Amino acid sequence: MSTAIAVLNSGSSSIKFSLYRDADTRAALRGQAEGIHTEPHLVARDASGAVVADTRWPARDGHLEALDRIVGFLRQALGADTLQAVGHRVAHGGLRYSKPERVDAKLLDALEELVPLAPLHQPHNLLPMRRLLERAPEVPQVACFDTAFHRTVPEVAQMFGLPRALHEAGVRRFGFHGISYEYIASQLSSLDAQAARGRTVVLHLGNGASLCAMRESRSVATTMGFTALDGLVMGTRCGALDPGVVLYLMQSRGMDAAAIEKLLYQESGLLGVSGISPDMRTLLASNEASARTAIDLYAYRIGRELGSLAAALGGVDALVFTAGVGEHSAEIRARVCRDAAWLGVALDEEANAKGSRLITSPASRVKAWRVPTDEEGIIASHTRSLTERAAEKMRA
Repeated sequence: MSTAIAVLNSGSSSIKFSLYRDADTRAALRGQAEGIHTEPHLVARDASGAVVADTRWPARDGHLEALDRIVGFLRQALGADTLQAVGHRVAHGGLRYSKPERVDAKLLDALEELVPLAPLHQPHNLLPMRRLLERAPEVPQVACFDTAFHRTVPEVAQMFGLPRALHEAGVRRFGFHGISYEYIASQLSSLDAQAARGRTVVLHLGNGASLCAMRESRSVATTMGFTALDGLVMGTRCGALDPGVVLYLMQSRGMDAAAIEKLLYQESGLLGVSGISPDMRTLLASNEASARTAIDLYAYRIGRELGSLAAALGGVDALVFTAGVGEHSAEIRARVCRDAAWLGVALDEEANAKGSRLITSPASRVKAWRVPTDEEGIIASHTRSLTERAAEKMRA
């Protein structure tokens, strides 16, 4: 009989899940329930990629029903093995939470207060934890925070030009995608020893997108800020925006906070600019001029923010592309690398087209890498470590 760690990553329309047995760093199975509010569909695959579950059901109770079905499937998959704990990704930990924490009612209440800072993610992150706390209180749960990795950012880089009292109250740059960046940082020493010791910019390019500047594998600056709206143009989020635009929308367009929130989080970005789709694959395949404009803006903003982080680091030794677009879009990687030629990036067109790990030529002064991220693996590792330490204390 072995023990297992389950990992849940709950989003607005899907819940990803994975199962790790004993101390294995590779998932024994991975899956997700998607289309939760429209056409719910659960698919799971084992370590070899073989489908081990494929089921659909009528849309009724949204996330709660999807979660119950996932839990039922995981219980069946466990067989005689013991579920040691469940780990969760949480978008925002605020000032207080800079490391993984054991989940209880008090923690959930504190994290609920941060919902306005991550309205697309935080409510869905918290729902599975509350459900499991009610239904299976004997199973330990651990929350891992996307903001935690950026707590090493110098205070001056966290500050806005606002009154000090607001900074002290928590109005500052937090940064996100930290679990992904933590994974990449953990791989740097085996990937590129010089980058691990030196200056690296990691490009987490997915539906949500950000860049992180690392010195000696620690975050020193990032493009996202107080919320996950800042920085790059994303699938449906606007990225960096003059705050005067928000005042204009309120004063001249009569928009209230709810309408502005919907506009900036759900109707902007690639979707808003193109009028077609938030999905980069769809836009790259489109012949519409608006699709090309959206792609151009996306690439331009990456290049501009990359220059900003290069300045924060005083130069760059390596770039790392990760997440959905970063891992799978050779065209976007090529555009970013060509735009970064001034930094010393020399793209190897063939290696990039093949999706090789190293995508720059031997003559390139700055190396560029393509590295799939593994947020769930990091969460599983933290969850196992925290629960095992807690068990040791109880035995002592």
